Amino acid sequence: MAGYDLLVLGATGFTGKLITRYLYAHPQHKNREFTFAIAGRSLSKLTALAKSIDLDTSLVPSVLVDVTNAEDVERAVKSAKVVINTVGPYWTWGTPVVRACVRHGVHYVDLTGEPPWVRDIIYEFDYAATRTGAIIVPSCGMDSIPSDYSVYLSYKHLGSLDQIHGWEMLDSTTAYNLRGGVSGGTISTGLTMLENVPQEKMKESFKPYGLSPVKGPRIAPRRLVYTMPHIPRLVGAFFFMAPANRALVQRTWGLLEMVSLQSSPSPSSSPSSTPSINGITTGKVVRYGPNFTYDEFLQMPSKMSAFTLSVGMMAVAACLVALKPVRWLFKRLVTQPGEGPSEETMQNGYIRVTNVTTAVPAFASPPTASASTPTTNGNIEPTVVKSQFIGQGCPGYLLTSIMISESALSILLMRDRLPALAQRGGVLTPVTAFGDVLVERLERTGRFEFRSEVLDAKSGEDRKRR
Repeated sequence: MAGYDLLVLGATGFTGKLITRYLYAHPQHKNREFTFAIAGRSLSKLTALAKSIDLDTSLVPSVLVDVTNAEDVERAVKSAKVVINTVGPYWTWGTPVVRACVRHGVHYVDLTGEPPWVRDIIYEFDYAATRTGAIIVPSCGMDSIPSDYSVYLSYKHLGSLDQIHGWEMLDSTTAYNLRGGVSGGTISTGLTMLENVPQEKMKESFKPYGLSPVKGPRIAPRRLVYTMPHIPRLVGAFFFMAPANRALVQRTWGLLEMVSLQSSPSPSSSPSSTPSINGITTGKVVRYGPNFTYDEFLQMPSKMSAFTLSVGMMAVAACLVALKPVRWLFKRLVTQPGEGPSEETMQNGYIRVTNVTTAVPAFASPPTASASTPTTNGNIEPTVVKSQFIGQGCPGYLLTSIMISESALSILLMRDRLPALAQRGGVLTPVTAFGDVLVERLERTGRFEFRSEVLDAKSGEDRKRR
């Protein structure tokens, strides 16, 4: 079989179709800078997909792949450089694909929001991936790029304020304001976790820092009403995606802490020596700091509406966990996997993510700071940064298809500019795998905008804009 750069696995699903359409129209594809193939179980569906978006099948071949057939998966994966996997639930179907990618040193991105599965592949494949050089990056869509990158944007803006000492980030909070549907695959995934994942695995993966290689400070308990630090008018409710997003951001923090510790110069090293990990030069080490904590919520117009939504969501969640008939009914009422909104609805959607992060200069970092006690050292006042991750389009479908596509292209076309952890390989997160590269690529699409500014720590008013 002729090789191809990218393989879109699950191309005939709703999000897979959007990814295929996006890649085919991509300027770098038109310039023949990359090739890709579409894969699925049904040749007739692949043919219909090609016809529906007028694909030139001489440029975009179809590959028959049944993810339940190990030989199919091996054959398809080893002919690619990067696999874009949209076939979920990943707890059920994802592991053989990751296994094949790791074995053959093929890179991998997906759309999972399943911490129990991510925890499993970390334990099973992380070390092996560093040996073969495979970059494995779960959660490259609405789960969980906006959360991961909203924190990173604040980190980058802090770095621009003081490039000598660095910063210790304390508490970081993100608010989601969005319009657009949640994909049927996301809902199906949640129900699959409730029905098929052992309770012990669920508990372990959703524990604070359950995906992180480093244990962090205590986090604030779940609340019914959230208020954004330093912007009290910004309030919200419990966000059902928060547990998965928080787990991934905590893994980013833990990986960065691990890199910082591994790359710290030894007492015997030369002052001019360059930091490295296993012989790979790291350059400037990205580190949020040992006292970093993270939380997020869904933005609402008032505290009353936030309280009502939080209570309602928790009641529904309790019923779904406890009552099989409720799960049965829920499956039939919500959008099914493979279904999605109209083109008009997708174009009119949006996502506006606001992150507020409090930090102090690294030399002034309090040894036991936490989100609940943001103390300072002496007369050092904390610096407060607000960052925004803004996207035009339905976040669960249209923007997700762009985010995962550009994630794959970051690896394929710009690997030499990726962070040190990506140079080594392993089971990573979007920020630790793609760093600044993905920000640049998303901005170039014209769909995304990123802003950062300093707030007055007391009034919450803007003081400085990027």
